Amino acid sequence: MSTDPTVYVVDDDAAVRDGLALLLDTAGLAVQTYDGAAAFLADWSPGRVGCLILDVRMPDMSGPELQAELIRRGIDLPIVFLTAHGDIPTTVQAIKGGAIDFLTKPVVGAELLERVQAALHRSAQLREQASATQTLRERLQGLTRREREIMRLVADGHSNKEIARSLGISHRTVEVHRARVMQKTGVTNLVELSRLAQAAGLLARP
Repeated sequence: MSTDPTVYVVDDDAAVRDGLALLLDTAGLAVQTYDGAAAFLADWSPGRVGCLILDVRMPDMSGPELQAELIRRGIDLPIVFLTAHGDIPTTVQAIKGGAIDFLTKPVVGAELLERVQAALHRSAQLREQASATQTLRERLQGLTRREREIMRLVADGHSNKEIARSLGISHRTVEVHRARVMQKTGVTNLVELSRLAQAAGLLARP
């Protein structure tokens, strides 16, 4: 699956789809268009990146309903709503749902492109976060339950003696587990270990 960012346009008006496709293509952006939410969902596959230009009122499934469905499926795709039928409650709902912006038709091309670029920038940030999360999971994957426990206690500032006393194990056993944690995670000092534990959600406090 290509990781090149794509602007996905979902609108039931063919003239709008064609006009947006021309605008985006002229700006050098990859674009795919769909006549409704169902067509978009049927074509979607994991690994795609980009943003979504989404109409509000469409047959079968509205724009806000598609937004809710994407959230339910865990698809974090930045959305720019573009509609001729905007109202304050719908706008508020869309923004609360994470939409980048809510624009009304007709829209100035330069303004739309500006919002699309902001959405693509957000998409790049989300991709970096996802990559960092995956790397983190891989670094922690090899740890045993006991090693995770000791990693949390070490990162939280407890000494080996305190950990041994707390867990009812020997000081030497703590040292062995601690060395294995450092080796498996690839960290070289306590500061790195604390950051890793914090990122993994193993610490109860910042």
